[in-house]
Parts: sequence; structure tokens; C-alpha cells
Amino acid sequence: MFDARTHWDRIYSTKSPADVSWYRHHLERSLDLVERAARDRHAAIIDVGGGASTLVDDLLDRGYTNLTVMDVSGASIDAARQRLGQRAEAIEWVVADFRDAVLPSNAFDVWHDRAAFHFLIDVSERAQYVSQLRRALRPQGQAVIATFAPTGPTHCSGLEVVRYEPVALQESLGEGFHLVQSEQEQHVTPSGSMQQFSYCRFERNQMGVGESRN
Repeated sequence: MFDARTHWDRIYSTKSPADVSWYRHHLERSLDLVERAARDRHAAIIDVGGGASTLVDDLLDRGYTNLTVMDVSGASIDAARQRLGQRAEAIEWVVADFRDAVLPSNAFDVWHDRAAFHFLIDVSERAQYVSQLRRALRPQGQAVIATFAPTGPTHCSGLEVVRYEPVALQESLGEGFHLVQSEQEQHVTPSGSMQQFSYCRFERNQMGVGESRN
């Protein structure tokens, strides 16, 4: 049985955060979309699968004060904390797999995920993810989700991925979310390869509008 925690801890124990294929010194597009979703600097933002990403650094630099980073890999979280030094104390760090993470209900204004959802091959895993998203994101909150585009890679870090166009990602989230914005990005990996990403920003409807309470 695949053990996600062991797999990603091994990745971060054998490579520096700047050497993994998804690394980007600044996640400019993610940052722009998160800022569009959360103009209030006190908005509660969670970076799902954020690991050692530098997004949290840039959000701190822009004055955001209520930040949570969740990742299945403790090694990736450790790398981020070490990089941030004392500033890491301002972040809520959660080492957990989304499948068993205990996230508070209606706690977040913005849910950010760059390159986590596309690893969910099974329909049951995607259903678990959407269930967590529905529970944790407040009504009228926004989700910024980036996946490989249809022309992107079929595998990453030895794992198969699912590639999405915005309409397909919208269908995966199901009722209760509507697409606000979508963009494409050509990501250049540290080794120089090109990877096409789809970025989507969704808004969650008011509870009861097009969505079940279950």
C-alpha cells in the first residue's frame, strides 16, 4: 500500500526544496490569485500541500497575519520552518494527510493548493478532498487550486497525476462552487523542463445554494 508520508519525506530528505521539480522562488501567480481572494490581511488562509513552498514567506511580507500550512511531509514543514527562522512562529503548521486531517469547520476564507489535487488518482480520494474543502472553507470563501494542464506531465516524482482543464476541475469540485477565474502558466523546473499548469479560483456558494448540508 502506498504511504504518502514516507514517499514525500523521502523526497525532501534526499533533495533540497530548491531542487524539486515544482520549486519556484516566488509563486507569483498563486500570490496574485490569493491576494484577489483575500483583500483583508486578517483573512484566514490555508496552504494545502504547501510544504516547503515560499508562498507563505511572500504572504507574510504582504502583511497577512492568519496563515496555516498543511502538508503530509514533516520533512518539508521542517525545511520551511528552518528557512523562516523566528517568522515561523507566526504560522500554524499542520503535519497531516488530508484523508485524516482534522480541520476546523468553516475556518478559512481562502484554500490554496498548488500541485496537490492532481495526485489524487482515485475518485474516492478526490471525494475525501472535496469533503474536507467543503467543511473547512467558509461560505463565500475562495479556493485557489493549481494542477497540471492537459498538456502538462502525466507523472511527477514517480507518481501518476490527473491533468485538468478548468471545466473538468469545476466538475470535480461539484455543486456549491463556481469558477471565478482561470489562467494558464508555463512553469520552468529547476532542471529547465517546461510544465503547463492550470490555475483556477473558485468561490463557495452560500450554504444551501446548490449544495447539500451533508
